Amino acid sequence: MDLKPSSELSELRARMIEAEETLRAIRKGEVDAVMSAGKTGPQVFTLEGAEHAYRVLIESMNEGALTLTADKMILYANQCFARMVKRPLEQVIGSSFRQFLSAEDRAKLRPLIKRPGKSGSKIQVLLIAGDGSQMPVQISIRPLAKNGFKRATFGMVVTDMTEARRNEEMLRALSQRLVEAQETERGRVALELHDRITQLLCAVLVRSQTLADKLPARDGPSKREAMKLREMLGKAAEEVERISRNLRPSALDELGLAAVLRGTSTEFADRTGVSVKLACVQLTARLPADTELTLYRIFQEALKNVEKHARARHVTVCLRQQGGFVQLAIKDDGNGFDPNHHPAKRKGKGGLDLFSMRERATYVGGALIVKSAPRAGTEIVARIPLPPGATAAKGTDL
Repeated sequence: MDLKPSSELSELRARMIEAEETLRAIRKGEVDAVMSAGKTGPQVFTLEGAEHAYRVLIESMNEGALTLTADKMILYANQCFARMVKRPLEQVIGSSFRQFLSAEDRAKLRPLIKRPGKSGSKIQVLLIAGDGSQMPVQISIRPLAKNGFKRATFGMVVTDMTEARRNEEMLRALSQRLVEAQETERGRVALELHDRITQLLCAVLVRSQTLADKLPARDGPSKREAMKLREMLGKAAEEVERISRNLRPSALDELGLAAVLRGTSTEFADRTGVSVKLACVQLTARLPADTELTLYRIFQEALKNVEKHARARHVTVCLRQQGGFVQLAIKDDGNGFDPNHHPAKRKGKGGLDLFSMRERATYVGGALIVKSAPRAGTEIVARIPLPPGATAAKGTDL
């Protein structure tokens, strides 16, 4: 058995002591620089904020803080980030940040590192910990001064989004229950209007006709007044019936989405004078009831915005299948707006309508896209996943 010379053992002990002292200094925040073996030889990186007070502040943060090179080597990390990735700090510093991201998230981060804005950039990714668990985080990236070194460094703050995501999911679930309750109440009111108010108006309409018929011909003014009353009652009955259909169209359950889109488009064109061209693709299988209702409500809101704000003359509506999605597109030639500066909460400007449409699309796993520009019209596109096995049949233009 070979024994190492005592001088070699002494040297190894000295290196061990030096390594332990270095790790202790890293943990205590006493390191001012890190030497890395690069392709062109050893390189020394000065860490930003080596001052003790600055280190104390960074270590007290509830967010991860890092300093990276352009090739994502970690020059500095605080204890919070080490806890996030569930690794000892000494294993984090000097390692690559790439190991904590999936290939997809690395691809999203790469352009932000290469061309960071002066004010920094933000991105949401999944942070992969040492035990394989994942944490949703938001990464804020900002370029740091080179301080005389040729290679750029970057400051990074990593914020745990787990609680924010949980709150967002809870809020979305609450909003979904609110929409469901709203739809239930709409159905109840629609039934009341149809079964009671409309029938009562129809009965009064018949009685007014009977009264008008009984008036003698020589009593011309009274007879004409009775006929006007009958006409007004007829219009009131039609309006109540229209409101009832809009609250909850029974034809949606009985005939399907395409039939309701045709009927609503015809009614809208007759009432407003805005022409509507409808192109529908009938699906061989019915969509789920909540998907049909979602698309119908989005269609309703889009037409309402056209009537109130767009000042359009023509509207085109297209319902079709695109891959594994059903897509509803509503396009008008109205005055349009800038979606990037649209006041989402300003009353009377349709902002809340757009928000409602987006939320409804999200509830059924879809998405809403709004394309618009001032004086260039607006296009609203809803894309909802199709159920397995659904295929499209031949389309029709109306």
